[in-house]
Amino acid sequence: MPATINPNGLLDGQVAVITGASRGIGAAIAYRYAQEGAKVVVSARTMQDGDHVLEGGINNVAATINEADGSALAIRADLNLKDHRINLIEQTREAFGEIDILVNNGAVTYYAPVHDFSEKRYRLMMDVQVYAAFHLCQLVLPAMIARRSGRIVNVSSHAAIHPAKDVGSRGGAVYGMCKAALERMTTGLAAELYEDNIGVNVISPGLVATPGAVYHNLITAESQSRVTPVEHMAEACLHLVTGEARENTGAVTYAADVMSEFNLDAAELLAN
Repeated sequence: MPATINPNGLLDGQVAVITGASRGIGAAIAYRYAQEGAKVVVSARTMQDGDHVLEGGINNVAATINEADGSALAIRADLNLKDHRINLIEQTREAFGEIDILVNNGAVTYYAPVHDFSEKRYRLMMDVQVYAAFHLCQLVLPAMIARRSGRIVNVSSHAAIHPAKDVGSRGGAVYGMCKAALERMTTGLAAELYEDNIGVNVISPGLVATPGAVYHNLITAESQSRVTPVEHMAEACLHLVTGEARENTGAVTYAADVMSEFNLDAAELLAN
């Protein structure tokens, strides 16, 4: 059965902002939230096909949702720029009202050994993957706290786990630093906001065959059997923003673990 929008779904009446939503995981989360009735704002630097070496764009994602009778808005934002982050939140509020769900999925990623890593690339990765998420939380939290309601999902990676000393390296030390920082920020924020009834979780997808993963040659013959369907990540991210906030917060988890623990079945997505 083809995927459809349920206007009376689990997220009926809620507003969700998803960064890094031009393709892959971010787009999948946007589709899944929209299918449950959320008004979705998709954000990234890439507006449409042809603007980036990788296929996809936020205009395409928003159009897919709107053509299915959902409600979506594409807002371009370079997360490295403060005024872009502020504009993203302000435009969302003007279009849909206060934000109920923030998904920090945006990233800029470079792989290189530490001794070859430039300061410019290091600062850009930390700014986009860590500080931008921190600042977006700051922008949405006052209204969430006032309403005693809200959800934040940060997207991490298995790279946050400390590697064994003898496994070699693909130049992922800085990427791992960024994701480890994001995970610690998540658990600290969850503790801060527990009494405010705001759920904050961080989830890693495992290995997903997104355009970015393919571009960086992360999908190999050896790893193919470990690939997680992007639909599983979308379903797990839906679970993290539903239910009682105080019972569903502070998790550092993986999509596969959420799917297994809660016996979830992944829904087909609009784009498919």
